[in-house]
Amino acid sequence: MTFTGFTEKDFHTFQLNGLAERMTAIQERIQPKFNQLGSALADDLSALLGQEMFLHIARHARRKVNPPNDTWLAVANNKRGYKQHPHFQVGLFDDHLFIWLAFIYELPRKKEIAQTFLNQQQMLIDTIPSHYVVSLDHLKKDAEMWGELDVEGALERFRDVKKAEFLIGRHIEVDDPILTDGAALYSLIKETFHTLLPVYQLAYK
Repeated sequence: MTFTGFTEKDFHTFQLNGLAERMTAIQERIQPKFNQLGSALADDLSALLGQEMFLHIARHARRKVNPPNDTWLAVANNKRGYKQHPHFQVGLFDDHLFIWLAFIYELPRKKEIAQTFLNQQQMLIDTIPSHYVVSLDHLKKDAEMWGELDVEGALERFRDVKKAEFLIGRHIEVDDPILTDGAALYSLIKETFHTLLPVYQLAYK
């Protein structure tokens, strides 16, 4: 794998004005790296889970005026799409890289998954490291430390509010040197996904 990590220039993409200019930079700077990184992650997750996992790269096709504030790759067990399935994500805002196991609002079984998580709160607490972070809305940069989260409240909101989401993983700040070390960054992402595999598998029980 020739993945070399992400540079300051990649993050500066989100400071470019205009949809066309920013999309061109995303396509030229970031998406080739997503292809390298995501293909390797899909192969790794396929082997771990014993089923084929597929790479998807955000195309932002619905955007007609406002440029995207972030971009991402997703790995899911469905070839046609990922939003309606639990999936793994890696992506960039202008100030951090995110690594997520994502359960977003398009999930048809969102209520059932949330209730399973509520019933298995202790398993989640035992599995997820306290320094991991949680987002309840993938459109926002904000995330809360898992160790400080009202887990039951977050999961009840995920269950009961139509647009509520649950994403768990890590943030890597833009000035962290690991971002420019492709091998080290890949190992960190892989380790994060390995740690969260029991949560992913629980969603399917």
